[in-house]
This record gives sequence, structure tokens and C-alpha cells, in this order.
Amino acid sequence: MTTTQDTHDSRSAPLTFRAGEAGYDDELAGFQTGFAQRPEVIHAAATADDVVAAVRYAAAGNLPVGVQATGHGVPGAADGGVLVSTRRMDAVTVDPAARTARVGAGARWGAVVAAAAEHGLAPLNGSAPSVGAVGYTLGGGLGILAREFGYTADHVRSVDVVTADAVPRHVTADSDPELFWGLLGGGANLGVVTGLEVGLVPVTRLYGGSLAHDGRVTDPADVLRAYAEWTATLPDTLTSSLAALVHPDLPMLPPHLRGSYVVSVRIAFTGSAAEGERLVAPLRAALGPGVGDTVREMPYGESHTIHSDPDFPHAYYGDSVFLDELDVAGVAELFALSGPAADTMHVVQLNHLGGALSRPAPNAVPYRDAGWLVRILSPLDGSAREAARAHHARAFGAVAEHVVGRSLNFAFGGNDRTQGLYDADTRKRLAAVKAAYDPANLFRRNYNLR
Repeated sequence: MTTTQDTHDSRSAPLTFRAGEAGYDDELAGFQTGFAQRPEVIHAAATADDVVAAVRYAAAGNLPVGVQATGHGVPGAADGGVLVSTRRMDAVTVDPAARTARVGAGARWGAVVAAAAEHGLAPLNGSAPSVGAVGYTLGGGLGILAREFGYTADHVRSVDVVTADAVPRHVTADSDPELFWGLLGGGANLGVVTGLEVGLVPVTRLYGGSLAHDGRVTDPADVLRAYAEWTATLPDTLTSSLAALVHPDLPMLPPHLRGSYVVSVRIAFTGSAAEGERLVAPLRAALGPGVGDTVREMPYGESHTIHSDPDFPHAYYGDSVFLDELDVAGVAELFALSGPAADTMHVVQLNHLGGALSRPAPNAVPYRDAGWLVRILSPLDGSAREAARAHHARAFGAVAEHVVGRSLNFAFGGNDRTQGLYDADTRKRLAAVKAAYDPANLFRRNYNLR
């Protein structure tokens, strides 16, 4: 028995929108509001044939092609060209016997989690249920269970893609190993992915949540030191991160959060609650009482509450760096630069890597030897983009000695900066795949491999 979720019907002809036409702005709207996109034409695809038509149209005029499902990972501002909107291609079909899900290009993680849960299974999703599953996976996919199971891309069985010659292809590691390798980690550089088949894991519940502390009372550097010491004791079955942010003073927030500086450890553990309590006890003891403790046994369907990412569209600029090892003093300085002393709000997150993330896989996801990932996301207000970029340069400078690269999944709005997204060997190999399947660089409205 399989479970299928599909909220859109197929149509007989592609739906297109041009600037100034009714529906254009609605179709263009997405989660990221900070970078204006004004394509010449939007092809609203409901089927793979619609994508073929869009790519054929773009190729005829050598027009750049971009792809948008939910709009979380908009690479930057862009004018002209073709945007393929895949939000209607949101079918999710679960095969419980094979422990796989067939995921359409527009499906969101929340829908995949719900469909898999009906069969006692779970996908390797990220922290936000509104994020598009396919785009996330093409960037690698660093999920809430990543140390135990690796990158989401590591579990992909097949990819359906329309390449620059307007040919739909069903790609596996056996049928076309180089294209399969490049699609998983190469983002939107090699074609428009219409769907993929990905493995699921037999997880129905977990022990997880957040330990929150007031950063104005408890020194964030002390939290960082305790966290670093604690992670050295953990099994691969526990994935965690440390985050810090100054909450804005906005009326939609609870009164106790407005203007507060919160430093929190996020935890996800697939073992028993009793074992989870034992593992977390030393951290609780080291940190002392905080302002919030939501760590508990929960059904997997509630896993998004661990991070409680915002679910409303907004403007933001973001970047990240992989670290070969943790320089506690340098990361503490980065946190301090991005805390209450900063001119504007910044969200900082330190991800503990290792475990299954370090295992080789037949894909282009780089920097598997990195031990840590530091992310900074800066909400944008008006023309604050350059100020945010300058702040990131200063903050990441505090850990520069240990930086080995950047993460494609967490590059938001800086498509003019592609350096560091891949190591030299991976970039060279990706460029060769790009030359073979997209020699005219049709797919260039992205973090482009020129």
C-alpha cells in the first residue's frame, strides 16, 4: 500500500505569466522577500511536460533559467529570463515496503513528514516544515538527524530532471553516475528537477527540544564552552546545535521574548527518553537553570518545534562557514559581534557535525571532514544588505583560521559569491558535468558554476 498526497491537478497546457499580467506577482511571491526577481516570463509547471516546454522556450532565446518552489533559497535579485515555478508539482507518494518517498519538485517537508508518518517512517528533513524538500536535498540537506543518518542527498535513489536540451531524464547512480553525482550537491546548475525518490528511516518519535538561557545573565561564552565539552561525549545518534539571537521588540512576539537575548541548545536524539535524559544531564548540570527547557519525548511530527523556525515570509541575508575544528574563543567572539552589541539583529547557529556526515557518498556534497558549521542569518530592513554582508565578513573573520568552505544550503542572497561553496576537486568535477549537460550555461540564475 502506498500513500499519496497531491493538492494540484495536472493541466493540458503550460500556464505562463508575464510582467504586468494578472497573477504574475502572486506566482512570484515566496518566503524570501529581500531580493527582487523580475523574470521575463514565469512558467508555472504542473507536470514534467510543462518543464520541458519552459526549458525549450528558454533555450530558443538563450534566456537564463531559474527555479522556484517555496522561495526560501532565492539566490539573489535578478531581472529577465525564465523562472520555472514548481509549487504545483507537490505530490508525495510513500512506498512503505521499500521505505522510500517519491517527492515532487514543489513538495514541502511538512507534507513529506506527514505522509511518511502514516507508515511509521520519517524523511531526513530540515528544521522548517515549509521548506521545499527537493531544493533542500539538491543542496545537500543538513537535517535534524544528520549525525546519525548523514546528508539527505546521501539517501536519494533516483532523480527526474529536465536538462538543457529539454530532455526529461530518470537518473540513478547506475544509469548516469556523473549526472547523478552532480545533481546532488550541485544545486540548480544542471537542470530543472521535477521529482526525486529518497529513502526514509524507521523513526516515529524522538527525544528532543531546546535548552534556553538568557544571554544577558549567562555569558554566551560559558554556554559555548559547556556545549563544546558536552558534544565531545556524544554518540552519533544525537544531533545538536547552539543558537543565539536578540529577539526584536515586536508586538507579534510574546512579551517575555521582546528584546531578549536567548542562547539555546537544540537537541534531537532517536534513542530512548531515559538514555536521552542521561546524555543531556551533564549539559543541564553545567549550564544550570535557564529560561526554557522543552526537551522531551515527542512524536516525530512535532520535530519542527525543536527549532521553531519562523513560518512567515520575510527578508534575510545569510551565509555560513565550515570549520575543521572548533576554536571556542573565535566562535565566542563571533557570537559577541552578532549579539546585543550589534547594530541590527543577527541569528547565529553552530552545528555539531561528524558522525554519518563524514562518510563518503556518490554525490557532490563537499567538506565531509568538517567538524562544525557556523551560520549567520541577518533579517534585512530596506537597504541593509551591504551592512549585513560587511557584518558577516567581520564575524566570520573571528574564525578565519579554521574555515574550510561554505555551505550551499545556507547561502541566502549572495549569488555573486560562489567561492568556497566547493573544494577545488569537487568544483572541477562539477564544472565538467556542467559542460557536458549545460554547455551554454542556460541554468545560470543560481549559485552558478560558470
